[in-house]
Amino acid sequence: MKSNFNLLAALVLTVVIVLAMSVFAVDQRQYAIVFQMGEVKRVITEPGLNFKIPLIQNVRFFDNRILTLDNNEPERFITSEKKNVLVDSYIKWRIVDPKLYYISVGGDESRAKTRLNQTVNAGLREEFGKRTVHDVISGERERIMDQMREKADADARKIGVQIVDVRLKRVELPNEVSEAVYRRMEAERKRVANELRSEGAAEAEKIRADADRQREVIIADAYRDAQKIKGEGDAQATSIYGQAFSQNPEFYAFYRSLEAYRQSFKNKNDVLVLEPNSEFFKYMKGTGRGSDKGK
Repeated sequence: MKSNFNLLAALVLTVVIVLAMSVFAVDQRQYAIVFQMGEVKRVITEPGLNFKIPLIQNVRFFDNRILTLDNNEPERFITSEKKNVLVDSYIKWRIVDPKLYYISVGGDESRAKTRLNQTVNAGLREEFGKRTVHDVISGERERIMDQMREKADADARKIGVQIVDVRLKRVELPNEVSEAVYRRMEAERKRVANELRSEGAAEAEKIRADADRQREVIIADAYRDAQKIKGEGDAQATSIYGQAFSQNPEFYAFYRSLEAYRQSFKNKNDVLVLEPNSEFFKYMKGTGRGSDKGK
């Protein structure tokens, strides 16, 4: 009786072990390939429980999610102008045909990444060789990425892989080229600054010349007005003198003679040589009109 129980337990245990070795679960994030003696028997793309023949068949799982291939260092490409540019890019890819993927690269993800990286780099080298620096940096950047995705995807399908996207994260000039570009930009800015300074100096000279002209005009107008006022003043003074002279001609003549004496003998060193009977000494010899009557 005891031996039958042991036999039954052994049989149940064997069944459990065989069942455990026969059942496997496929996650929704995975593909599964069932091999029999190294040969692909079937591909499982749907999640759930599946069965295999123990000891004869084995299963390998592959990720069906979108994966990222990101280069650690930027690649150097040459544009149509024979200028070097540094390009930092990444690739979004996924396995769409597990059987072809396994046959092509042996299911090795590193080999698949190498193949994809070579394909994308070759395409970028070709596209950059057709375009200028301006085009690859800004002008046609989106177009380059779209074309590269299409070309890389067509090649990747040969190994059971789909290229979801190709992105250029950064496109820039190498340090030695950047310095030359910056120097050229600096020279251009200096040239523009010098032109602006020249235009400013010419405008300043124009303004100064106009100001000098206006100053001369103002001075001339002021001098004309001053001379006019002075002439009017002299005329008015002459008129007053004439009126005063007509009222008392003798006094006016006497006053003018005194002014002449004062101006002639202002300094002690002044010397005036005249004849004694000169008209200049008229008021020094007598009292003018009264003295003439006494003669």
